[in-house]
Amino acid sequence: MKSSLEESSQLHHLAAQLGDEELPPGWEPVHSSAYTHVACNPAMQVFYKEFLPRSPLDKLKALLRGSRATRARRHSDALLQAGITAPANLAWGRLSRGREYLFSRAVEGDDVTSWLVDLLPAGKAWARANRRQLLESLGTFIGRVHATGFIHGDLRPGNVLAQHRGERFLFGLIDNERTVQKTPPPGRMLLRNLMQLNMLPPQVLSRSDRMRFFTAWHRQMRELDDIEAKLLAAEAYNWAMQRLYDIGQL
Repeated sequence: MKSSLEESSQLHHLAAQLGDEELPPGWEPVHSSAYTHVACNPAMQVFYKEFLPRSPLDKLKALLRGSRATRARRHSDALLQAGITAPANLAWGRLSRGREYLFSRAVEGDDVTSWLVDLLPAGKAWARANRRQLLESLGTFIGRVHATGFIHGDLRPGNVLAQHRGERFLFGLIDNERTVQKTPPPGRMLLRNLMQLNMLPPQVLSRSDRMRFFTAWHRQMRELDDIEAKLLAAEAYNWAMQRLYDIGQL
């Protein structure tokens, strides 16, 4: 078994190839935004993420807050230290033309969208009990994340991974570059996270599904009274439906 030092050295060597958009044996491309280049090695359970410069403003932000790669590492470490599953950092460094890269350990599981659309589809009697358990457990998990002060930068269902192990659902957060920790978490940031999780059409996520999630979420957010929680739930739902309508998915 390789030591962590040997593994890190191997990954730094791989970065030179991946940075030139070469895919060594065992590596596969992963769909990503225009400003990142992502690949994974399923056998190694490792992800490579290359951060591409977006604008000259990135350099100023890097001086003030750290580079995007630095923030991604820092935020994943903070989540892990708080007991919240996130990608473990393995190796990082710089490439030419202002690029940086980060290797991280893959988080186990399928994203929540896949669970709700494919693995536990709505309207299927055989999936009903596990689907309810998934949504309640997800609400508890996100409530715990928020109660700890963490606000995810892009909390769409695709960035929350879930696995069913030992009759329980376990969750992890990926794409943590823009995650922040503020105590108490600002209401507007909470609202945005809840809206992002609601960005699924009604045929995938019914109103009762959403309320099951919100009820479990509220139990973790004890500082919010019932009226505040209901207002957040309603506004998050309405905001998500408007956005879905605007992009032609409703």
